[in-house]
Amino acid sequence: MTTLDGKRVAFLLTDGFEDSELTSPWQAVTDAGATAALVSPAEGSVTGKNGHEQKVDVSVTAAEPAQFDALVLPGGVVNADAIRLDESSVSFARTFFEEHKPVGVICHGAWLLIEAGVVDGRTITSYPSLKTDLTNAGATWVDEEVVVDDGLVSSRTPDDLPPFNAKVVEEIGEGEHSAQHA
Repeated sequence: MTTLDGKRVAFLLTDGFEDSELTSPWQAVTDAGATAALVSPAEGSVTGKNGHEQKVDVSVTAAEPAQFDALVLPGGVVNADAIRLDESSVSFARTFFEEHKPVGVICHGAWLLIEAGVVDGRTITSYPSLKTDLTNAGATWVDEEVVVDDGLVSSRTPDDLPPFNAKVVEEIGEGEHSAQHA
Protein backbone atom coordinates (compact mmCIF):
# COMPACT_ATOMS: atom_id res chain seq x y z
CA MET A 1 0.00 0.00 0.00
CA THR A 2 1.22 3.46 -0.91
CA THR A 3 1.94 5.69 2.05
CA LEU A 4 1.46 9.42 1.82
CA ASP A 5 2.98 10.32 5.18
CA GLY A 6 4.05 13.95 5.19
CA LYS A 7 2.11 14.81 2.00
CA ARG A 8 -0.40 17.67 1.91
CA VAL A 9 -3.34 17.49 -0.50
CA ALA A 10 -5.54 20.46 -1.41
CA PHE A 11 -9.18 19.87 -2.31
CA LEU A 12 -10.46 22.88 -4.26
CA LEU A 13 -14.24 23.35 -4.38
CA THR A 14 -17.20 25.50 -3.47
CA ASP A 15 -20.90 24.98 -2.74
CA GLY A 16 -22.78 22.50 -4.91
CA PHE A 17 -20.02 19.89 -5.16
CA GLU A 18 -20.82 16.19 -5.62
CA ASP A 19 -20.61 15.03 -1.99
CA SER A 20 -18.96 11.65 -2.54
CA GLU A 21 -16.38 13.20 -4.89
CA LEU A 22 -15.06 15.12 -1.88
CA THR A 23 -15.60 12.64 0.94
CA SER A 24 -14.35 9.47 -0.79
CA PRO A 25 -11.00 10.79 -2.15
CA TRP A 26 -10.50 12.76 1.10
CA GLN A 27 -10.79 9.52 3.07
CA ALA A 28 -8.51 7.69 0.62
CA VAL A 29 -5.66 10.20 0.90
CA THR A 30 -5.98 10.64 4.66
CA ASP A 31 -6.18 6.86 5.19
CA ALA A 32 -2.89 6.67 3.26
CA GLY A 33 -1.32 9.16 5.68
CA ALA A 34 -1.70 12.51 3.89
CA THR A 35 -3.06 15.69 5.40
CA ALA A 36 -6.02 17.05 3.43
CA ALA A 37 -7.15 20.67 3.34
CA LEU A 38 -10.31 22.15 1.89
CA VAL A 39 -9.43 25.23 -0.18
CA SER A 40 -12.29 27.41 -1.40
CA PRO A 41 -13.34 30.86 -2.51
CA ALA A 42 -16.25 30.39 -0.09
CA GLU A 43 -15.90 31.43 3.55
CA GLY A 44 -16.71 29.35 6.61
CA SER A 45 -17.98 26.12 5.14
CA VAL A 46 -19.25 24.61 1.91
CA THR A 47 -22.30 22.42 1.31
CA GLY A 48 -22.56 19.66 -1.27
CA LYS A 49 -25.56 19.11 -3.50
CA ASN A 50 -26.65 16.24 -1.22
CA GLY A 51 -26.11 18.17 2.02
CA HIS A 52 -22.57 17.25 3.15
CA GLU A 53 -21.18 20.29 4.93
CA GLN A 54 -17.48 20.77 5.53
CA LYS A 55 -15.37 23.55 7.02
CA VAL A 56 -13.13 25.53 4.67
CA ASP A 57 -9.55 25.19 5.91
CA VAL A 58 -8.05 28.01 3.85
CA SER A 59 -9.33 30.65 1.46
CA VAL A 60 -8.10 30.16 -2.10
CA THR A 61 -6.82 33.75 -2.04
CA ALA A 62 -4.58 32.92 0.95
CA ALA A 63 -3.62 29.40 -0.14
CA GLU A 64 -0.14 28.85 -1.56
CA PRO A 65 0.20 25.91 -3.99
CA ALA A 66 3.79 25.51 -2.74
CA GLN A 67 2.34 24.32 0.59
CA PHE A 68 0.69 21.33 -1.11
CA ASP A 69 1.97 18.20 -2.83
CA ALA A 70 -1.17 17.54 -4.89
CA LEU A 71 -4.60 18.87 -5.86
CA VAL A 72 -8.00 17.14 -6.08
CA LEU A 73 -10.92 18.73 -7.94
CA PRO A 74 -14.33 17.22 -7.10
CA GLY A 75 -17.17 17.67 -9.55
CA GLY A 76 -20.79 18.64 -9.25
CA VAL A 77 -22.26 20.95 -11.89
CA VAL A 78 -22.94 23.92 -9.59
CA ASN A 79 -19.50 23.74 -7.94
CA ALA A 80 -17.63 23.26 -11.20
CA ASP A 81 -19.46 26.04 -13.02
CA ALA A 82 -18.93 28.53 -10.17
CA ILE A 83 -15.30 27.70 -9.43
CA ARG A 84 -14.18 28.08 -13.05
CA LEU A 85 -15.32 31.71 -12.89
CA ASP A 86 -13.16 32.43 -9.84
CA GLU A 87 -9.77 33.70 -11.08
CA SER A 88 -7.99 32.82 -7.82
CA SER A 89 -9.19 29.22 -8.14
CA VAL A 90 -8.16 29.04 -11.80
CA SER A 91 -4.71 30.40 -10.97
CA PHE A 92 -4.35 28.08 -7.96
CA ALA A 93 -5.10 25.01 -10.12
CA ARG A 94 -2.86 26.17 -13.00
CA THR A 95 0.12 26.43 -10.63
CA PHE A 96 -0.06 22.69 -9.83
CA PHE A 97 0.49 21.99 -13.52
CA GLU A 98 3.28 24.56 -13.80
CA GLU A 99 4.99 22.87 -10.83
CA HIS A 100 4.37 19.35 -12.23
CA LYS A 101 2.41 18.19 -9.17
CA PRO A 102 -0.22 15.43 -9.27
CA VAL A 103 -3.81 16.52 -9.89
CA GLY A 104 -6.97 14.42 -9.57
CA VAL A 105 -10.17 15.58 -11.29
CA ILE A 106 -13.55 13.90 -11.51
CA CYS A 107 -16.87 14.53 -13.22
CA HIS A 108 -17.46 18.23 -14.05
CA GLY A 109 -14.27 19.30 -12.24
CA ALA A 110 -12.46 19.37 -15.59
CA TRP A 111 -14.21 22.63 -16.47
CA LEU A 112 -11.70 24.36 -14.19
CA LEU A 113 -8.81 22.76 -16.07
CA ILE A 114 -10.18 24.04 -19.38
CA GLU A 115 -10.37 27.53 -17.90
CA ALA A 116 -6.79 27.16 -16.60
CA GLY A 117 -5.60 26.25 -20.09
CA VAL A 118 -3.90 23.01 -19.01
CA VAL A 119 -5.67 20.26 -20.99
CA ASP A 120 -4.23 20.86 -24.47
CA GLY A 121 -2.41 17.71 -25.60
CA ARG A 122 -3.60 15.61 -22.66
CA THR A 123 -5.74 12.48 -22.57
CA ILE A 124 -8.58 12.87 -20.07
CA THR A 125 -12.01 11.61 -19.13
CA SER A 126 -14.87 13.41 -17.42
CA TYR A 127 -18.62 13.44 -17.13
CA PRO A 128 -19.73 12.75 -20.75
CA SER A 129 -21.27 16.21 -21.24
CA LEU A 130 -17.78 17.79 -21.05
CA LYS A 131 -16.46 15.79 -24.03
CA THR A 132 -16.94 18.61 -26.56
CA ASP A 133 -15.57 21.26 -24.17
CA LEU A 134 -12.44 19.22 -23.49
CA THR A 135 -11.94 18.31 -27.15
CA ASN A 136 -12.31 21.96 -28.15
CA ALA A 137 -9.67 22.83 -25.54
CA GLY A 138 -7.21 20.44 -27.21
CA ALA A 139 -7.61 17.35 -25.04
CA THR A 140 -8.17 13.79 -26.23
CA TRP A 141 -11.34 12.67 -24.44
CA VAL A 142 -11.86 8.97 -23.68
CA ASP A 143 -14.72 7.12 -21.99
CA GLU A 144 -12.86 5.14 -19.32
CA GLU A 145 -13.33 4.81 -15.57
CA VAL A 146 -9.92 6.30 -14.81
CA VAL A 147 -7.24 7.86 -17.01
CA VAL A 148 -3.72 8.79 -15.92
CA ASP A 149 -1.77 11.23 -18.11
CA ASP A 150 1.57 12.34 -16.66
CA GLY A 151 0.34 13.01 -13.13
CA LEU A 152 -3.21 14.00 -14.12
CA VAL A 153 -5.78 11.46 -12.88
CA SER A 154 -9.32 11.82 -14.24
CA SER A 155 -12.59 9.93 -13.84
CA ARG A 156 -16.19 10.27 -14.99
CA THR A 157 -18.68 9.86 -12.12
CA PRO A 158 -19.02 8.75 -8.49
CA ASP A 159 -19.25 5.17 -9.80
CA ASP A 160 -15.56 5.49 -10.74
CA LEU A 161 -14.40 6.56 -7.26
CA PRO A 162 -12.70 3.27 -6.23
CA PRO A 163 -10.25 3.22 -9.18
CA PHE A 164 -9.97 7.04 -9.11
CA ASN A 165 -9.01 7.03 -5.43
CA ALA A 166 -6.44 4.26 -5.95
CA LYS A 167 -4.76 6.12 -8.84
CA VAL A 168 -4.83 9.47 -7.01
CA VAL A 169 -3.06 7.91 -4.02
CA GLU A 170 -0.58 6.18 -6.35
CA GLU A 171 0.24 9.39 -8.27
CA ILE A 172 0.63 11.45 -5.09
CA GLY A 173 2.94 8.74 -3.78
CA GLU A 174 5.05 9.01 -6.94
CA GLY A 175 5.27 12.79 -6.52
CA GLU A 176 6.19 15.27 -9.21
CA HIS A 177 5.66 14.25 -12.81
CA SER A 178 7.57 15.12 -15.94
CA ALA A 179 7.61 18.51 -17.62
CA GLN A 180 6.16 16.98 -20.80
CA HIS A 181 3.06 19.18 -20.72
CA ALA A 182 4.56 22.26 -19.09
